[in-house]
Amino acid sequence: MRPLHPLLKVALFVAFLFLLCELFIYYLVIIQCSWPTIKSDNNDALRAFFISDTHLLGSRQGHWFDKLRREWQMTRAFQSAMTILNPDAVFVLGDLTDEGKWASDYEFDATVRRFWTMFYHNSDVDFNVVAGNHDMGFHDVIEPNRQHRFEVKFKTPSVQVLTIKDNVFVLVNSITMETDMCSMCSTATEQLRHASMQLNCTKYGSTNGQISDSKSSKECDSIQKLPKVAPILLQHYPLWRVSDAMCTGVDAAPPNERYEKFRPGYGALPLDASQRLLSWIQPRLVISGHTHYNCYVVHDGDVPEFSVPSFSWRNLNNPSIVLATISKDKYEIGKCFLPQESTVKMIYIIGVFTLAIWFLLNVKKLKKSLVGKN
Repeated sequence: MRPLHPLLKVALFVAFLFLLCELFIYYLVIIQCSWPTIKSDNNDALRAFFISDTHLLGSRQGHWFDKLRREWQMTRAFQSAMTILNPDAVFVLGDLTDEGKWASDYEFDATVRRFWTMFYHNSDVDFNVVAGNHDMGFHDVIEPNRQHRFEVKFKTPSVQVLTIKDNVFVLVNSITMETDMCSMCSTATEQLRHASMQLNCTKYGSTNGQISDSKSSKECDSIQKLPKVAPILLQHYPLWRVSDAMCTGVDAAPPNERYEKFRPGYGALPLDASQRLLSWIQPRLVISGHTHYNCYVVHDGDVPEFSVPSFSWRNLNNPSIVLATISKDKYEIGKCFLPQESTVKMIYIIGVFTLAIWFLLNVKKLKKSLVGKN
């Protein structure tokens, strides 16, 4: 058998290095992840992915190669995770796009098409999204058509109540949760009130949560009942907290950002809107995004909140997918860390260095093979 030509060896090495860093590494890392387990009488627990802040670039921000690379990374990570972990449901917690607040309808449609290509999933996976400020703008600058096009393209109203495997989820558009009674907020408030009535009718048998109120009880006759379980609240903004000072973990905000004070309605949902959500929804768990970093806090009434880190390597060196195993009475939260950008760069550097050393050691053979060929 004839030995391989030196240049063919180089080509095979380069191809292997590329495939390792751009394809195989996602499987090698994600296969080490596993679902958190719960002890429950109900063996049919829900397994769900939670990701946030994908920030698909448009024409204004970032370089074309940055856009290409980040979307490739997110595509490979998501599709590899779907293959290996096979979730029942996926939730994307806002800022799907980076430039939705500026984009023309044509560019927004193109971004939406790219999103659905990147996050392709089988029809048996329950896939849902909520809106973020980059998708339509902050509350004080949003235009109605931007809210409308997001809700139409992603089929998600300002408030949505979902039941998946007997678990109840309330998805809200954080941008419309202000209590100033602007037009979009008034509509969202009515949707939120109806969701609260559904939950109250299920739990208490009355729309206002008063068991002995016969008039309110009769109103429940026309309201669809839900599984009798405390809901999980999903939104983009975290509920009000002063800063990320209490947040810990390898993917928490860095020290230079952790103590920056949040502006109400920008860094976190304002206090009055947060209190209304906790009072009206009475969630057993809150899951949010927006800050790009991991955080765990406990609100009044012992309501825990997890803030999901950004899924984009443009924002973090170590993105992750939050894994949740959820039953009617319990839940466990875990995390699947994805390949670190620094690790991929190091593999490339080692590969190039190895190739350079090989060239130096085999320069005579290369010259001989090239001369012989000519």
